[in-house]
Amino acid sequence: MGQVPRILSWRNMLVLSLAVNFSLILRILKGGGGNSLDIMAYVSIWPVVSTSLDRTAYNSMWPVVSRTASGTSSLSSSSCNYNEIEEDDDRIINLKLGDPTVYERYWQEMGEMTTMVIPGWQSLSYFSDNNNNLCWFLEPELGKEIVRVHKVVGNAVTQDRFIVVGTGSTQLYQAALYALSPHDDSGPIDVVSAAPFYSSYPLITDCLKSGLYRWGGDAKTYKGEGPYIELVTSPNNPDGFLRHSVVNRSKGILIHDLAYYWPQYTPITSIADHDVMLFTASKSTGHAGMRIGWGLVKDRETARKMTEYIELNTIGVSKDSQLRAAKVLKVVSDSCGRSGNETKTKSFFEHSYDAMSERWKLLRQAAKNSKRFTVPDFTSQRCNFLGKVFESQPAFAWLKCEEGIIDCEKFLREKKKILTKSGKYFGDDQSYVRISMLDRDSNFNIFLSRISSSFNSTL
Repeated sequence: MGQVPRILSWRNMLVLSLAVNFSLILRILKGGGGNSLDIMAYVSIWPVVSTSLDRTAYNSMWPVVSRTASGTSSLSSSSCNYNEIEEDDDRIINLKLGDPTVYERYWQEMGEMTTMVIPGWQSLSYFSDNNNNLCWFLEPELGKEIVRVHKVVGNAVTQDRFIVVGTGSTQLYQAALYALSPHDDSGPIDVVSAAPFYSSYPLITDCLKSGLYRWGGDAKTYKGEGPYIELVTSPNNPDGFLRHSVVNRSKGILIHDLAYYWPQYTPITSIADHDVMLFTASKSTGHAGMRIGWGLVKDRETARKMTEYIELNTIGVSKDSQLRAAKVLKVVSDSCGRSGNETKTKSFFEHSYDAMSERWKLLRQAAKNSKRFTVPDFTSQRCNFLGKVFESQPAFAWLKCEEGIIDCEKFLREKKKILTKSGKYFGDDQSYVRISMLDRDSNFNIFLSRISSSFNSTL
C-alpha cells in the first residue's frame, strides 16, 4: 500500500499563505485605495495576519488611553465628546451596575508594573505567615500595603486597628452583622440605613433569614426599641452625599461603609475614625474582579468574630487575590509619592480624579441641555490629599426625571434604551434612577448623547 501524503505540510501552508497575501495585494491595488503601508500590512504569513487582526479586535474592546506630547495620560474633552460619537440606535446601554471599567485606561498605561508571577508551590497552605495575626488568613504584604495607602491618602485611621480581609466588602458586611449581633435568645437585631440606601443592603441582610439580624428599613423613620445596627455609607451609594448616623440612640451599633471615601470621588476632609470601617478594591483601584475588601476594626472581639464568620463561610480568602491586591496598592501608593521630575505619568488618584471630573462636567451639561433630567448639587470642599477645592463627583449619578416622567427607569429603558436602577430599590421614589459613572467611554458617551436628544425623540 502506498504512503498517504501528509495534508497541509509546511510547504502547503507557505503556498497557501503566499496565495492569500497575493490576492489581498491585488484587491488593494484594484480598489485604488491602497498604499505602501496597506500592502506591507498584508505581506506576511497567514498566522501573523491573524494575530494582527486579533490585536486590532482587542484594542477596539480595550482602548488604550492616549498620551499628550509630554507623555502624560490624556483625558481630553474630545475623548468624551458625545456630539462626535458614532451612535448605534439599536445598542442597549447598561449602566445598572457599578462595574469600574473606567480604570482600565490607567492600568493599561501602567503596563507590566502590576504584573506578577505566582509559582505553583506558593500559597498551598490555608494559613498565612503573619505571625499568628488575629485574621490568620491575611497575607502580611496586603496588610502592610493597606496601612500604607490609607496613610498616603489620609482617609482612615489604621493605628491600633485590626485588619480583617474579606471576599469584597459584601462578605465583610455579613461578617460585621454576624459579629455585632447579640448571640442570645433576644431575637434578631434590626439593621437600618437612611434612604436612599444601597439597594443590596436589604437583600444581603435577609437572604439567609438569619435569627441573628433582620432588615429594619429606613433609618429616618425607624421607631424600634432596643439595640439596632445602623449602616452609614459615606459617600452614600446611590446619591453621593456624605453621611452621618441618623437614629442616634444609646443602644445603636454603627457600621461605616467607606467604599467611596477616596479622592477621585469626594474631597478627603478628615481622617475617618470609626469602630468598624469597610473598604473595597473594586471602588478604590477599580479591581472588582479580585474580590478583595478589608475592614479596619477597633475592637478585638469584633474583629475575632468577623474572622470567625469568614472562616465558617469560605475558610479564608484567596491568597492569590490578596497578593495581587498588595501589588496594585503598592503601585498606587508609589505613584502618589513620585515627583513630577521622576515620572511623566499622573498618580492613580490624579488620573482618576480627572476622569470623574470630566464625566461629571459633561453629565451636568447634558442634563442642562435636556431640561428634563437633574442631578444633585454638592458643596465644594478642600481635599487634604489633592490640595484643591472641588465638589463631590460620585461613582453613581442619582438622576431625577422631570417634565412629568413618573417612572424614570421605564422611560430610559423604553425610550432611550438605557438600563438603569430605579429609585424604588433604594427606598426612594421611582422618579429617580441610579446610573453608573464608571463604565467605558463608548457606553458613557452614547448615554450622554441620548439624554441630550430632543424630548419627542425616541432615542
